[in-house]
Amino acid sequence: MQMNRWLAGQARAAGRTRASLVAGGAFVMGLSALAAQIGARWAERTHPPLGHFVHVDGLQVHMIEAGSGAPVVFLHGNGGMIYDVVVSGLFDRVAERGRAIAIDRPGFGYTPRPRGHTWGAREQAAVVARVLDELGLERAVIVGHSWGTMAALALALDRPERVEGLVLVAGYYFPSMREDTVLFSPAGLPAVGDIVSSTVGPFVGRVVGPLLITRMFAPKAPTERFNRQFPLDLALRPGQIKAFAQDALHMATSAQELCPRYGELRCPVTIVTGDSDHIVDVDYQSGQLHRTVPQSRLVVAKGEGHMVHHHAPEMVADAIAQMMRNAAVPEAPAPATARPTASL
Repeated sequence: MQMNRWLAGQARAAGRTRASLVAGGAFVMGLSALAAQIGARWAERTHPPLGHFVHVDGLQVHMIEAGSGAPVVFLHGNGGMIYDVVVSGLFDRVAERGRAIAIDRPGFGYTPRPRGHTWGAREQAAVVARVLDELGLERAVIVGHSWGTMAALALALDRPERVEGLVLVAGYYFPSMREDTVLFSPAGLPAVGDIVSSTVGPFVGRVVGPLLITRMFAPKAPTERFNRQFPLDLALRPGQIKAFAQDALHMATSAQELCPRYGELRCPVTIVTGDSDHIVDVDYQSGQLHRTVPQSRLVVAKGEGHMVHHHAPEMVADAIAQMMRNAAVPEAPAPATARPTASL
């Protein structure tokens, strides 16, 4: 009898312990979510939108534009924003020669990512096409970096009449395993991703983010301007963390869907890559695309990594300028409201 009472007491104590642990865990997660939201609001107050918004099919797309003449549209990589091309200096260089336009892809910067929709490369390319419609642009040179190269390729394949030429920088074109994909994909899963991105995600990002940035810039160090001006706090908001994870999750699927069609490309294509990229396999990605697309031109930057546009912006700008000349992009009307060259 005493043994039974003792066992019952132990069971009740264990139950109370479990309940306390659950309550404590929920309390910690709640505090984490609150802290993440406070951090997001602080980041947005500190780094307000650089440009303006265009409304396409109910989606507010954040973009910047500067210069006049032949239009060039920039699509950033995974985890990036308009800030990436601005901080690199590439945006201003192109704005001196034509009409430079940079877009926050859905889920990044100040463009939201609506729920209940798969945001693969083709879906994001459709948004870019609608932005061109709203800007009154029939055709443009499209410049993509990293994940953004898939959206650029999807646009050229699905809407070839909108693309004068492609400049693809440090791109991902064929399905393969990447360390960042394995690490971050779980946060892109339904339900689980919401919890992770809105609680522990921003705090993990503060530790992992700088390590990933170092690897992206390797073999060189991140530029002083990037360290000083790129708003990492803005990139670590819960919504952007989830978009980053979703893009990582869908990366191989998008590449698998697009790569059998690369032979359909008819526009000029310039492929820019650093020969020391630590994120993608240069020969398997850029080299194979060059071998697949007969009209492509391969530009290799010696000693440069995945962020080649930061360490060699002049070289990338020259590749874009040559594409603008070769593609004979018609001059586009200047923006309705003059906007200065981007500055931070």
